[in-house]
Amino acid sequence: MENQNKTGAPSTKGNPQATKGTPTLAGKKVIILGGTSGLGLATATAAAAEGAIVTIVSSNQQRIDQALKQLPAGSKGYAVDLSHEQNIRSFFDRAGNFDHLVYSAGENLSLATIADTDIDQARQFFTLRFWGAYTAVKYGAKFINPGGSIGLMGGNANLRPGKGWTIASSICGAMEGLTRALAVELAPLRVNLVAPGVVRTNLWNGMPEADRENYFKALSDTVLVRRIGEAEDIAQTFVYLMKQGYTTGQVLVVDGGAVLI
Repeated sequence: MENQNKTGAPSTKGNPQATKGTPTLAGKKVIILGGTSGLGLATATAAAAEGAIVTIVSSNQQRIDQALKQLPAGSKGYAVDLSHEQNIRSFFDRAGNFDHLVYSAGENLSLATIADTDIDQARQFFTLRFWGAYTAVKYGAKFINPGGSIGLMGGNANLRPGKGWTIASSICGAMEGLTRALAVELAPLRVNLVAPGVVRTNLWNGMPEADRENYFKALSDTVLVRRIGEAEDIAQTFVYLMKQGYTTGQVLVVDGGAVLI
């Protein structure tokens, strides 16, 4: 039987969550690096819908202006080249304290077998996706308020790579290791990683349209949920991790069950 106090209401003794109420993002400051399109913009939209004050960052001012039109009044946007350490450092020095950091920056996906891989180009993938995230945490973590979090982006390619995915799989694996190490080093600040499967975003625009749609169709017919992922699926995962105050060092795979088939 549920404990009750003298007024007849359920007692909250021994149940800390009952005293805290439902977690909320209302009034929280959320910074999203790579927040002008795809997964980043979807995450900004979802966080703003929960009452967060959102700041988006991208290298392209025009994309920032377009994205801000889709976000509530009070949202902010800054043009920052995330491939340069000093730019990231300067941004966080100006931004000041905030509550949650999401790093979702990435370029169009380019798949190739190892024999056909351009090594210099491959290094650039790591520059933005891995080293950009690493640098953002280095300079941003100290400004995150108590109870805040860091959400990083990986992918399920580390768990089930296909032919031509050597670079993508390597980056995803590196991001998982980084996430766990950061969770230990930065504790009690929470650090987690979202690992999407294939999601319908503009990151696939480098693939010819017919090939892309055929790939999406084949995947939709195969994955357990029988549909392709959407940006909103990933956004809801980032929002969950912002609000779930007892989760850190974890990799949340959001891929419709793709790794099980």
